[in-house]
Amino acid sequence: MLPNDLDELYKEVILDHYRNPRNAQRLDDAHVKAHGFNPFCGDEVDLQLRLNGDGAIREVGFQGRGCSISQASASLLTEELKGKTLAQTEALRQAFRRMMMGERLTDEERESLGGLEVLAGVRQFPVRIKCALLVFSALEDGIKEHRGRKR
Repeated sequence: MLPNDLDELYKEVILDHYRNPRNAQRLDDAHVKAHGFNPFCGDEVDLQLRLNGDGAIREVGFQGRGCSISQASASLLTEELKGKTLAQTEALRQAFRRMMMGERLTDEERESLGGLEVLAGVRQFPVRIKCALLVFSALEDGIKEHRGRKR
């Protein structure tokens, strides 16, 4: 694909997930709950994960308001989480953060990102990187809280 084609794909995917968010449901009896808020712009996201008995993510829900990037990032993430363990989720979160910081990823890390890799285009707009990372920061907090309750 040519650079302009990639830009168009990036824009189309973000707008599609913003206008038609996936897993935009509230899971009241979730095992992992997380809230993310960016006080600088007002973007907000709530994320819930329901786990199977073996610790894999069975269901995902999110609600949010804010810019297209923060909300598309949350929608894209929810699609990638189903079936993953919390350890796999943490590895995904770290790989995504590294990608957004422009670090080189292994082939395995890049493959683990799945559809989230389209958000690499956000790096063209450094001020918007925090928008893409908002749900990932919330996810990190939610997993830490969940693990703390289990002890």
